[in-house]
Amino acid sequence: MYTEKVMDHFQHPRNVGEIENASGVGTVGNAKCGDIMRMYLDIDDNQVIQDVKFKTFGCGAAVATSSMATELVKGLTVQEALTVTNKAVMEALDGLPPVKVHCSLLAEEAIHAALWDYAEKHGIHIEGLQKPKNDIHEDEEVEEEY
Repeated sequence: MYTEKVMDHFQHPRNVGEIENASGVGTVGNAKCGDIMRMYLDIDDNQVIQDVKFKTFGCGAAVATSSMATELVKGLTVQEALTVTNKAVMEALDGLPPVKVHCSLLAEEAIHAALWDYAEKHGIHIEGLQKPKNDIHEDEEVEEEY
């Protein structure tokens, strides 16, 4: 059901924790499934993400997508991090079951929420960044089949 990469990131998540005095912190959730992700970014004066941490309350896929998302954005500029999509997270994990695609959407939104917080704190505009949603609703997910 899950790929080896998903299982590896679930069993050995990277970048777990908090960053004190983070440049940006974003929290998103899905009321339907109960997953909550919080992403912390440490961004330098050149707008490069020096460090990233996460805390996730949720299923194995939520932990794995959070972990992979942190790996994907570390070292990127703010503008480059904005281009990391849920599809990129899923591809980096070699795929997710259809009923878990919403976890990758949460990971993308957590990145955007942390970038939004960074922009707000520093009074800057990040081209292409829209105000993130705190709750990812079912109409934005792939339909789940039971």
